[in-house]
Amino acid sequence: MDDKFDNIINSDKLVLVDFFAAWCGPCQMLGPILKQVKDNLGDRVTIIKIDVDKNQAAAEHYRVRGVPTLMLFQNGKQLWRQSGVLSKEEIIRTILEKSM
Repeated sequence: MDDKFDNIINSDKLVLVDFFAAWCGPCQMLGPILKQVKDNLGDRVTIIKIDVDKNQAAAEHYRVRGVPTLMLFQNGKQLWRQSGVLSKEEIIRTILEKSM
């Protein structure tokens, strides 16, 4: 696993990780949605993208079997996980619920 990735997810700030693949159509649909989430939530969440083809160790470690898979971390602890494309509203609602 990458030390930089570990440092990011071990933050006390919420970190949304998007496990994706360049060839994945639904992943491409999710990209603009995540940009809107970031625009709405600003500094309340860090969003990072992990290409499963280039980071197979991370995908294996977190048992990512399908893309896109979203995971929400805080202080290194996984708070939530969901595969597939979600709406901006669903993602924002989940992040806000988990931040309380």
